[in-house]
Amino acid sequence: MKRRALLGGAAAATVGTAGCLTRFFDGEADGVVLDPQEDQIADSESLAYPAYGQSMPTFSLPDPIEETMVDTADLNRTAVYTAFFASCPAECGILMDRLSGIQGVVIEAGLAGDTAFLPITFDPERDDAEVLRENAETYNVALDAGNWHYLRPESPEQAKQIVENDLGLGFERETESDRLEGYDFAHVVVTLLVNPDGIVERAYRGENLDHNRVIDDIETVVEAFSDA
Repeated sequence: MKRRALLGGAAAATVGTAGCLTRFFDGEADGVVLDPQEDQIADSESLAYPAYGQSMPTFSLPDPIEETMVDTADLNRTAVYTAFFASCPAECGILMDRLSGIQGVVIEAGLAGDTAFLPITFDPERDDAEVLRENAETYNVALDAGNWHYLRPESPEQAKQIVENDLGLGFERETESDRLEGYDFAHVVVTLLVNPDGIVERAYRGENLDHNRVIDDIETVVEAFSDA
């Protein structure tokens, strides 16, 4: 599946930090647990990324810290996906901090075995195992819980294919940056909640995730599939 890249220069920041949101989704979807997403900005079919009621594209990527391959087609757990780069000086740090806090609550609730957190780096040239482990330490990620996997494409080309083309999460390398030495990225910030059947339940826009909302959504989906 090839999706439109949702990136238009400065528009990336707008997408990542959405302002006024209006509900456009007006219908029912098969295979979902949660009600339609009220803050979805357009019908799912019109969005670049997979959204409410749509199938999540599957792929296989290495976890360089665990030195294992993660095949999302075989995941069979409620999963949280996002895309980031570790040296991001702004939104990615906020996002990782929010996600690690959500992971902590999930662990305390005894749901670690039913969930997976899968942040995908689109900067494989810099984000090796050492850098990603430092990222985990910085944001208090519980790697020993076994439900958090940093996924690293094997090349910038593969990152472009999976993150931008397949997932529709646009990013663009900026060779000169006022914020970072070397290069930076303009990118969108979207986090996807996907149920064990591979159907998207939520697409949260922006780095400032609502901690309680995401936890409630995860617990609802996990419990529904546990009772099935």
